[in-house]
Amino acid sequence: MPSATYLERRSQLQTYFDRTAAEAWSRLTSDAPVSRIRATVRAGRDRMRTTLLSWLPDDLRGARLLDAGCGTGALSVEAAQRGADVVAIDVAPTLIALARQRMPENLGSGRIDFRAGDMLDPALGDFDFVVAMDSLIHYRAADCVTALASLSSRTGGAILFTFAPRTPALALMHAAGRLFPRSERAPAIQPVAPKELAARIRNEAALARWPVARTERIVNGFYTSQAMELYRT
Repeated sequence: MPSATYLERRSQLQTYFDRTAAEAWSRLTSDAPVSRIRATVRAGRDRMRTTLLSWLPDDLRGARLLDAGCGTGALSVEAAQRGADVVAIDVAPTLIALARQRMPENLGSGRIDFRAGDMLDPALGDFDFVVAMDSLIHYRAADCVTALASLSSRTGGAILFTFAPRTPALALMHAAGRLFPRSERAPAIQPVAPKELAARIRNEAALARWPVARTERIVNGFYTSQAMELYRT
């Protein structure tokens, strides 16, 4: 069951991405011109999406995939083009509406079911793969591991997710972000040391059959995120 801190942060994220950041996120995830800083974030996210997709099978026909925190749906589209049946969910209805608008008419043998809601909702059903790209980075380490445990109970293959690795450069950027007016700030990213996160995963009983298979850090300008794969044994 999601903790009170998870539910509180989820509500903050919904408000931010559905209202304050909707237009900026629309531009960031398109080909529209953006500032140099946001251009580095866009390029970093593109590299991360490519990395996560490279960890999935090339042929996803017959597989059911959860894109947990799908944003405007770029990863969902690529997975569906490989044949996956994708449930793409995000807390922000505005982003889901934009994702539906951008969905290509022809996805081959795959399909996408876009939904606004909670990525941990058991009603979403069971999956072969779960991908959570930059959707857990705003949650405390404990809540992140609890979320992974919840997802693992309904996943048969692999869980791919990203987190914000604790680094001096990332800490400096977060400190600079506190200089913005409160109304303009994004919900704070929660950096965690990779070794600490791996230890928390090992110590979580529900993840006993989910060892860390591989991990990779992407650093590009103002974008820093680390991918991790849990694979069911």
